[in-house]
Amino acid sequence: MIRVLLADDEALVRTGLRLLLQTAPDITVVAEADDGRAAVEACVRLTPDVVLLDVQMPGLDGVGAARELSALPAPPRILMLTTFDAETYLLPALRAGAHGFLLKDAQPGQVLDAVRNTAAGLHTLAPEAVNHLVARAAAEPPPAVPPQLHSLTPREREVLVAIADGLSNAQIGRRLSLRVPTVKAHVSRIMEKLHCESRVQAGLLAMRAGLSGEASPRDKV
Repeated sequence: MIRVLLADDEALVRTGLRLLLQTAPDITVVAEADDGRAAVEACVRLTPDVVLLDVQMPGLDGVGAARELSALPAPPRILMLTTFDAETYLLPALRAGAHGFLLKDAQPGQVLDAVRNTAAGLHTLAPEAVNHLVARAAAEPPPAVPPQLHSLTPREREVLVAIADGLSNAQIGRRLSLRVPTVKAHVSRIMEKLHCESRVQAGLLAMRAGLSGEASPRDKV
């Protein structure tokens, strides 16, 4: 059972999310909070698996709360929700430790899938967020390749490019003709070599180095 904490300053939003999550037999809402400070305190007491965290809240906002939650001894997985412009809050949220970023107009099924994927250790980004990252990376001149990238093997570099392209482990396996356990092993070694705590961080590093999109688009099918 996936234990979820809801944090949003609007009671109506929390109610809607709770009713949606209650339709899933594998998800339970263990608590609600109306600001970031209350969310952090509830997480310390209840240690939920996933926190659905609004970006804009009074007092301690969602980004600040994500930063504090990530520093807990047993940090939850963090899925940010917002009605605001993804361009403004996406990178600060990811840098604060968020594992996913969705807009509140996402379809119910997308929210449920995002909660499950977040709990499973995967990362979920709204299409608007992905588009922003790609546009930002394309607009910036390619920087020098970070030194730690030179420590990757050719295969690990291919896997990193696929991560930056937003592919799941199964999709990476299809692109590179690898079994999923082998992909997972490569991902673990990449994270260790690059000193990254999440796939999102590794993907951003690759994108900043101009590595995203090196593979042929047909490989993504």
